[in-house]
Order: sequence, then C-alpha cells, then structure tokens
Amino acid sequence: MGWYLILIMFMMSCTEKVEHLAPAVNDKDSVSIMTSYGVNTLISDSGVIKYRIVTERWDVNQIRKPSRWTFIKGLFMEQFDEQFKMQAYIQADTAWYYDQIKLWELRGRVRIRNANGLRFMSDELFWDGLKHEIYSNKYSKVITPERTMEGTYFWSDEKMSKYTITNSSGSFVKQEDSTETSPVTSNEDEMRKPMQKVRKPAVGRLSKTV
Repeated sequence: MGWYLILIMFMMSCTEKVEHLAPAVNDKDSVSIMTSYGVNTLISDSGVIKYRIVTERWDVNQIRKPSRWTFIKGLFMEQFDEQFKMQAYIQADTAWYYDQIKLWELRGRVRIRNANGLRFMSDELFWDGLKHEIYSNKYSKVITPERTMEGTYFWSDEKMSKYTITNSSGSFVKQEDSTETSPVTSNEDEMRKPMQKVRKPAVGRLSKTV
C-alpha cells in the first residue's frame, strides 16, 4: 500500500506544469556601448565634415529604443558648410541625439549663434534633421542685428533664415519696445535689406525713427 501511494505521488509530480521564466531585466542591458571623456572630434555626414563636437562626456547606447547619443555633461557643437566654413555654434547643458530618426533634443541654457549674427536663447530646443526644422515649446528669445523678439513658441528652418515666434514681443534697434499677441514671422534675407525699403514693420505699432 505504501509503495502504491509513493508511485501515485511520483506520477502526479511528473505531470505538473513547469513554468519557464526568463532572466530578470538588468540595468546593464541598457548600458552604453561606448563612453568617451574629454571629447573634441569632427563628425562627417555623407563623407562631408558637418560638425565639431566638444563635450566632457559622450555616451552611445544602441540598445535603448530609440538608440541615442547622450551628453549629460553639456555639449558645444560647431556646424560647417561644404567649404568647412563655420555656419553656427550650438551649446546646451544636456543633449540627446536620436540617431535613427536624426533628432536632437537640447535642454538647459540652450544657446545658438549663426554666421548672420542671429542669437537664440531658450531652455529647450528640438532639431529635426529629417524635416530640416528647429522648434521649441518654451520661452525663447531671438536677437538679430535689427531687432529683439521673445515668445513662448519658436519654429525655424534649420538655417534659421525663416522663423516664427508666437505670443511674442519685439522691438527694432533704437526704438521703443512694443508688445503684440499675434505671431512674429521673419525672413532674414528680407531683414538684411536697408531699413528705408521696408514699408511695413514686422512688429506692430512701432514709432517711426526721428
């Protein structure tokens, strides 16, 4: 009788379902595949040098989705044209580059200056390399040789020659400040023309120069 009970228990144990569990996810699964310190390097695109990157730390992670480059210690970047002439510089406290979708995300004291003397300041900036556009959903300030503008939303082409600022205020040099709630749209090619040829100011209700 005892052997019979042991046999039944053995057969029941053999028929129990075995649960197959995968190993627990470890933080090391998303660790960077490359970490570089004290970086000062040139980056090429399609065989042409386009950027210089200067940063204290550069992490490359191909496991996280989407894959990305991370600059947690700040970023300084110069942009060049095909003749290797500097077109603009960009700096930020923290930056991410999502290489598969060609999107830059810049956070904290974002500063840009281009070859035309335009300066941009904000705490946030996105640069979409596929759509060739730059935008920010936070307070932004744009200073050109002709005027100063600020607003809560900024959009521009990636050359920053055409841009729009909404909920903005602005002023021309040597003129009184004025405020408007409609979008301010600018074409830098037009702005470089002599002031007397501009029939209508881009910012409303500005006093005429005496």
